[in-house]
Amino acid sequence: MSLRINDIAPDFTAETTQGPISFHDWIGTGWAILFSHPKDFTPVCTTELGTMARLQPEFDRRGVKVIGLSVDPVDRHALWADDIAETQGARPGFPMIGDPALAVSKLYDMLPAAAGDSAEGRTAADNQTVRHVFVVGPDKKIKLMLAYPMTTGRNFDEILRVVDSLQLTAKFRVATPANWEHGGDVIIAGSVSNDEAKTIYPNGWASPKPYIRIVPQPGMVQA
Repeated sequence: MSLRINDIAPDFTAETTQGPISFHDWIGTGWAILFSHPKDFTPVCTTELGTMARLQPEFDRRGVKVIGLSVDPVDRHALWADDIAETQGARPGFPMIGDPALAVSKLYDMLPAAAGDSAEGRTAADNQTVRHVFVVGPDKKIKLMLAYPMTTGRNFDEILRVVDSLQLTAKFRVATPANWEHGGDVIIAGSVSNDEAKTIYPNGWASPKPYIRIVPQPGMVQA
């Protein structure tokens, strides 16, 4: 099954470190992040889970639920959490999905159907494509997909930045430019005509080219 942005995130049931879940029910009416790992007790993933554990309050503040996945059973996740707490200074407070039958990894197109149906005997290298980040919106659609190689740790500050952009652009008819950060100027969406824009932005906009219309970020409290 090939997945693309704006596809419905596939639903599934699974065991996690916080009990069984049905993914869509677990998401509820808010935003969610699913990020995956090829195997427990791997060095780069250990640093990533520790980083996410430290940043979880920032995702909570944005109303974003976080859930991890690793291609190993849940009981190994619990042991790994001890190592993460010891070496990274933070213990994951979010659930971690156990995927020993590779079902979720294959459902999300992170492993081919021919990968079999057991994590037993598989190495991290065998599962190296299970290093994705999916941001899912309240409509259960995939809003972002990122895939990382095993040798490159994920930048979770960037994922926070993207969440800020996704939530802003879901609320207002704007787009965010390259390297945008919360509070920076934004671009009026192409779907907004100039006549509409004059109503929405009565103070006008900067326009270095007719197709580039720059305004302050909507919703910011003006001093």
